[in-house]
Amino acid sequence: MGFTDATPGSVLIEMGATKVLCTAAVEERRPPWITGRDHGWVTAEYAMLPGSSDQRVRRDHYQKGRALEISRLIGRSLRSVVNLRTMGECAIRVDCDVIQADGGTRTAAVTGAWLAMTEALRWAASQGIANAEAGFDQVAAISVGMVEGEALLDLDYRDDSSADVDFNVVMSGRGLLVEVQGTAEGALFDRADLDQMLDLAEAGISELLSVQRQALG
Repeated sequence: MGFTDATPGSVLIEMGATKVLCTAAVEERRPPWITGRDHGWVTAEYAMLPGSSDQRVRRDHYQKGRALEISRLIGRSLRSVVNLRTMGECAIRVDCDVIQADGGTRTAAVTGAWLAMTEALRWAASQGIANAEAGFDQVAAISVGMVEGEALLDLDYRDDSSADVDFNVVMSGRGLLVEVQGTAEGALFDRADLDQMLDLAEAGISELLSVQRQALG
């Protein structure tokens, strides 16, 4: 927490070798399409920095394809645990920049983004800009998959690239599912496999939620 001084919310989250810097800025100016509506807004942008992987990432890749899809996932995840109507007429913009990638960057980004957003929301409340109580729940995410018939949690790049099944699970602090993204990469899976993976993801997210609370003090 408080990893940088330039924004009211910032956190460097590390999950294995994956490192993501999440910063949250508060703007009293909201998106134009919200004008006239009595509520706030939360949005996010995701990007991999050029040196975050062994193959240099082009800067013009930031808001294309996969990066845009992950940005929307993070935004949806954050808004699922914020009461926008009681938040106040402001916007929180969270930027998630991957410093080092070794699998699970989107799930690390969701988990770190919630911390950065919450820190920014508390700051905005201290300035009379927003209502800190608008953030009514936590949200965290983790990857899970089947590798050689075994369910694994928080897949690194090696496991992810060889996984027969790959899932990303986002869950609230109340244990409610926010989003489940999954596919059969190398082999089909049955309902028992799905239940096993979701149970494993829930256990992992429970640990992440605990770490989030500790980080907030």
